[in-house]
Amino acid sequence: MKYILEIWRQKSVDEKGAFRKYLYETDSESATVASALAELNSKDVLTDMNGEITEKIVWECSCMQKKCGACAMVINGKPCLACDTKLYGNNTVRIEPLRKFPVVADLMVNRDIIFDDLSRMKVWAEKEISAGDKENDFMYEASRCLQCGCCLEVCPNFVSGGSFFGMSAMVPSSRLLAGMDKHAARDLRKQFGKRITDGCGKSFACRNICPAGIDIEKLMARSDAAVLWSFFLRNR
Repeated sequence: MKYILEIWRQKSVDEKGAFRKYLYETDSESATVASALAELNSKDVLTDMNGEITEKIVWECSCMQKKCGACAMVINGKPCLACDTKLYGNNTVRIEPLRKFPVVADLMVNRDIIFDDLSRMKVWAEKEISAGDKENDFMYEASRCLQCGCCLEVCPNFVSGGSFFGMSAMVPSSRLLAGMDKHAARDLRKQFGKRITDGCGKSFACRNICPAGIDIEKLMARSDAAVLWSFFLRNR
């Protein structure tokens, strides 16, 4: 099987990029975008479909098992993981970086803003959390977040450096809110209301994007309820 891979090439954040086409051949119906990129880079000399020699493709990967989120990129217009996206059924595959983050080179982006936002919200527990069975189930669901940034890519309200931190901050925050006692979670609830609830337009464009399959609506509804109920009690 032959595939045409249209891959975004960009040397740095300060330079303009462009798509270049590469021919990729494989006999495997289970070949993924990640395996294709790895195989192209394994060539002694990498040439595009015009026969021009190009540098190796810059991209990120780690586990290659849909566990780390490192290989998040936009494939045929949809943010997803390269290791979890099969080529089969597509003659032409368009591959580009996430656009909500600065491009380091080619398909690699700088997602530091995700972790900076978590730090600004102080999303951490200062002591051990003890939760019941229902909370444990909820916390486990939230713990599956890969921090890949796919949800932010499709979010119409998220802008890097803005006041709305998006679902990548909501999910780990909701995990702590479920397990922390009311006093310990006071500051986090305040930040959640300011950085998540107030900025989310409830379009839920992220609903079916999460590579881990997290039920974002469920987490958002419960966490919003906790924050709003706390606000109500304080103002009675």
